[in-house]
Parts: sequence; C-alpha cells; structure tokens
Amino acid sequence: MSDLLSRLLDERDWLMADGATGTNLFTMGLTAGEAPELWNTDKPDNIRALYRSAAEAGSDIFLTNTFGGNASRLKLHNAQGRVRELNRIGAALGRDVADAAGRPVVVAGSMGPTGEIMAPMGALTHERAVEMFHEQAEGLKEGGADVLWVETISSPEEFRAASEGCAKAGMPWCGTMSFDTAGRTMMGVTSAQMVALVDRLAHPPIAFGANCGVGAADLLRTVLGFVAAGPERPVIAKGNAGIPKYHDGHIHYDGTPDLMAEYAVLARDAGARIIGGCCGTMAEHLRAMRTALETRPKGPRPTLDEIAARLGGFSSASDGTGEDAGAARERRGRRRG
Repeated sequence: MSDLLSRLLDERDWLMADGATGTNLFTMGLTAGEAPELWNTDKPDNIRALYRSAAEAGSDIFLTNTFGGNASRLKLHNAQGRVRELNRIGAALGRDVADAAGRPVVVAGSMGPTGEIMAPMGALTHERAVEMFHEQAEGLKEGGADVLWVETISSPEEFRAASEGCAKAGMPWCGTMSFDTAGRTMMGVTSAQMVALVDRLAHPPIAFGANCGVGAADLLRTVLGFVAAGPERPVIAKGNAGIPKYHDGHIHYDGTPDLMAEYAVLARDAGARIIGGCCGTMAEHLRAMRTALETRPKGPRPTLDEIAARLGGFSSASDGTGEDAGAARERRGRRRG
C-alpha cells in the first residue's frame, strides 16, 4: 500500500504513537460528562495544542480527538447529527499540525466503540454498526486523516463491523482491542483469537494490537501472546501510564516517565512495531519514551518475570488462556446470565 503509515513501517524498525487524549484534555479544563469531540469546533486551539504536544514530544503518529465521534455516543449529547462535521474538523486540525511538523507525522482518525452491545447479545445489528463506523470514517477521510484507528474494542463482532466501515470509506486502518479482564477483552477475546480474527478479515488492518486495559505490564503480556501466534502484520502496543488511582476526586495514573521509558523499550523488544501510551500518558512520558527508544539498543524478547520486575506485577495470574482461565470465565458467564 502507498499510504504514509505503511511507507514509514517499511522504512523504520519502530514508530512512536501518541499518548492520552482524555487525560490531556482534562488538564485543559474538560469536565466529566462533557463530550471531548465538541471541542473540535468549540475550542480548536486546545485540540491543535494537544496534537502539537504529541508531535513535538516525538510521536510519529497521533490520534484525532474523535474517539466518541460516532452517532451512538454523540446522541448522548444531542449531537448525533454532527458526526461528519465533528470528525472532519477533528482530522483537519490534525492535518494542519502534521503538515507543519517538518517531518512525516501520521494523522490517525480515532474511532472508538459504539457503546452498544451487538446482536445477538444486544440490540445493535451488524448493518447499523457498519453504518455508524462508515459515517465516522467518511468524516475523518474528508478532514485529511492518513489512516483510521479503531481502538478500545472488546467484541469481535464490533471489530468486524469497524473493518467493513473502513472498507466502505476506502481507507486503510489500524485496530486495537482492550484486554482488561484477566488477559481477555470484556467479551472474552484472547490475544491468539485476535490474531486469527485479523487474518480472516476481508479488509484487514495495516497493524493491530492492544491499547488501554489495566497496566503496562498486562499489556505487554498480551503483546507476547500476539507475537507467539505468529502474526503477519505489525503489532501495536499502547499501554496506560501505570495504574489508575482515585485521589481528591480525580483519577490519577501512577506511571512515571521513567516507567514509561522502560515500557517502551520492553514493548519494542517484545515485538511491537508501533509503541505509544494510553490513559495517563502525557508529553513528558512521550519524551522519555522517545529518548529510550532512540538510545537504548534492542535486546532479547523479555520474559514475563523481567516485565514484572521492571514494570510491576500483573493484575491477574492468568493471561486469559489455558483450561483454568476458560473454566473460570464460563462460570462467571453463567452467573451473569
């Protein structure tokens, strides 16, 4: 493919993505319950500053402020009729910043989950989900996004719908899922199952991986699971800056720039080609990550013990695979039913 992200992946051993959108916007005054996407039109200078901070910290890729920019999520703010507009402007602001960076920087159009449960478990049909992702994708395409970036997905059905929505827009894409439930996504997907899912898609992503979840250690355990399955495509690691802690009425992440530098190097050595941060990751974390990636030589693939020693322990004993993990999940599923 001739898109910018694919070209950079052909030229470079690794690329650095950006950090958190929400965490950074909260420091600028975004309040809980407010739709960040409305800032694309209401406070465009803040959004430009968000994008610029990532580029100046060394990110080769930054995500647009459009994570919740689908009709289902915007309906919560009576803005479901503004999907195309908010996504177009969110991407256009990014295009301006990337074009002024003086080096190639990828504008990735962020597309988060719909927030609805897909059939047969829920009411959201495949056709409606595809329609929502397609509508958002067209807005991001109009605004000048280089690639679409589907993130924080938990169900394979929604991942497939997003893929189709990107295909209908004629756009390349990347896709990440959040492995936040003892090594699995909330809907039970394991790292190996995601690799198999990606390989079966009619319109597969350029790169795939994991974002958010619990802590950086857990995310790297998932990355090792991807690599063990022998994927054909580059792997993405976009982990949180430590563990969230509630303090003085706010959520804070305890990951220091030094910890995120360790995480970045371990992610690269584990086999990730695109490395960034998620919740809690600020510009100071990104600068430390970039410096570490550029100055520390590539090492052997880390073991789980090494990851735990350098980043802290895992949140669960299981990586989501194995007979015990499956039995435990089946029992939990029956109780929920």
